[in-house]
Amino acid sequence: MNWLRSLPSVMAALLMAGCATLGSTPPQPGEDGAAALARLPAPTGEFANADGSRRIEFARGPFGRQTHMLDVDADGRVVRWEQVLTEAHFATIQPGISSDELRRKIGRPSWVWGVRYRDQTVWSYRFENIFCQAFHVGISPAGVVEDTSFGPDPRCERPLRAIN
Repeated sequence: MNWLRSLPSVMAALLMAGCATLGSTPPQPGEDGAAALARLPAPTGEFANADGSRRIEFARGPFGRQTHMLDVDADGRVVRWEQVLTEAHFATIQPGISSDELRRKIGRPSWVWGVRYRDQTVWSYRFENIFCQAFHVGISPAGVVEDTSFGPDPRCERPLRAIN
């Protein structure tokens, strides 16, 4: 039972370690974008907008369940810092948008696979949820989103054992 007493300390250390990988404090609206970028890890993507603003992606790797986007305006000021692998963001993914727009909205996928009978490429995204699901986006050969769905995250599946 002694381990229970140290649990809060362990949890606090883990939380702080997670924050340290994305910077000691999250970027704040109005902050200088260069200063925010200086304390963050290397971005995994960057998207320029026609108005001079930029969207910068910070994906947590293929097994990570978080992708943060940093939006910086044309003057170099932080507009927004947000975690985009959420059901609310997934709801904005509609058939007809391009795969480039999909990447701009929710970042790079956790894994990519094909569906031969539909001639479709599927981008799958891991995300934090209690059901251990992944979000799947079907993309046509022309690079257009055709459909979306939720399904089991294969990293959570356990082999079935026979009951004796």
